[in-house]
Amino acid sequence: MLLRSPRFAAETAPPFELKGSLFTLTVLHLFQLDRVAIERHLAEKVKQAPSFFNNTPVVIDLEDLAEPPNNPDGVDFNGLYELLRGHGMAPVGIRNGSQELQAVARQAGLPMLPDSRSAGATKRPERSEPAPVRSRIVNHPVRSGQQIYAPDGDLIVLGAVSAGAEVIADGNIHIYGALRGRALAGVKGDVETWIFCQSLEAELISIAGRYRISEQINLDPADRGKAMQIHLADDRLVIDHLIR
Repeated sequence: MLLRSPRFAAETAPPFELKGSLFTLTVLHLFQLDRVAIERHLAEKVKQAPSFFNNTPVVIDLEDLAEPPNNPDGVDFNGLYELLRGHGMAPVGIRNGSQELQAVARQAGLPMLPDSRSAGATKRPERSEPAPVRSRIVNHPVRSGQQIYAPDGDLIVLGAVSAGAEVIADGNIHIYGALRGRALAGVKGDVETWIFCQSLEAELISIAGRYRISEQINLDPADRGKAMQIHLADDRLVIDHLIR
């Protein structure tokens, strides 16, 4: 029940304010619409890292469907949403795909996000000065439950990143301490970004959406506690000793 407020309060203090904000979202690129296959593969992924996918916002991307359905009206988007929710994820919208698929999604009452293809087709100015890259410096350890993001630049942490903490950057990530939480570099798709840390004990590392969880990092016991660097080569994550 909404309470009636005095007239003067309504005139001087608006009840809310709308602001834009930037969030990091996981994108689920669908290659097929076989629900059984999707559920089986999804269960395997969640089993590998249950805490990573818990309450994770997810965007469903239809651009990479190998064979668009002959009958788009038969696609059960609500069922797909329920499948993701059943594995702890939080689907927030759908993007890309054919006009027919988008129409079915809208009829199901699902939000459509901007088409990434049309966004990428925006014409750039003929001449423009490169924007200066700004680094965000954090001069303290990043503790469990904290999330720190460096938009449009590098993130430099002058301390450790604890388990349960998350550091995110559009550029590179430099950690002058142990990395025990999650580090996501190049979150806007920059495959040239790197992650550097003084000790790699991470829950998750990711560059431009390619990620490994702790069970997949598989460091040699002799490398534990040593400075490491992570980058992409041939679309896969490579972990090396930090070059000094």
